[in-house]
Amino acid sequence: MDSFTDVPRIKESSDIGQQQCRVVTEEEWLQKWQMRKIGFHKEQGHRILRKYLDVLLNGRSGLRIFFPLCGKAVEMKWLADMGHCVVGVELSECALKEFFTEQNLSYSEEPVPGISGAKVFKSTSGNISLYCCSIYDLSSTIAGRFDGIWDRGSLVAINPCDREHYANLMLSLMEGSCCYLLVSVLYDSNKHKGPPFYVPDSEIKSLFGLLISGENITSLKGKVCEIKCLEKVDDFSDQHKAWGLDYFLEVTYLLTLKSVP
Repeated sequence: MDSFTDVPRIKESSDIGQQQCRVVTEEEWLQKWQMRKIGFHKEQGHRILRKYLDVLLNGRSGLRIFFPLCGKAVEMKWLADMGHCVVGVELSECALKEFFTEQNLSYSEEPVPGISGAKVFKSTSGNISLYCCSIYDLSSTIAGRFDGIWDRGSLVAINPCDREHYANLMLSLMEGSCCYLLVSVLYDSNKHKGPPFYVPDSEIKSLFGLLISGENITSLKGKVCEIKCLEKVDDFSDQHKAWGLDYFLEVTYLLTLKSVP
């Protein structure tokens, strides 16, 4: 099912329940990769990016495209092969090395000036750069700004208490004409502790649709994202049933920067 009329009639709640206090540590994420508990990885890529690729590209070529919490997403090579420059960030060094190995890409490894202990893995061709560090250590000074962002499993993976910090970072990485494809999930947050975490439409709007201000992000003041919901899809599976859920929806948004007085 892939239209608004096909999905179950679910009343969305703005209450994320006990998930508000849920914290997944960096060690837990690293362990998921070590123990191969990576059901979030799509070996064939994600249908949403393929469906809305034209929306992300918006008629442009040679873009800089950002993959937050990239893992070993196969779409990174797919987009690089189209002539785009892909930049990702991922906590697990194992995931990044697996990406290059599985995609048969040679690469170099370098330290990242300004981030203690961080590394950046660069394809020999030069159009894929993957940072191994906390996403919150990244900045536009280090990674530059981007024409496109593909966020399929990042916002829904970070701890709910970090969402404002995350949203401010994403906004700071967006070029003026950036197209940001964002996928969130909806389900009964009282039945599953996450991740992926439940992110209601109201929170998407409060994170990205309001004016941003604050000591560290004054350059963003006066900018707001125009938010368009592209689709809401019933993605319920046996895995979700095993979690104790009775519905699971994927919601895809397009975010674009809009200057306001």
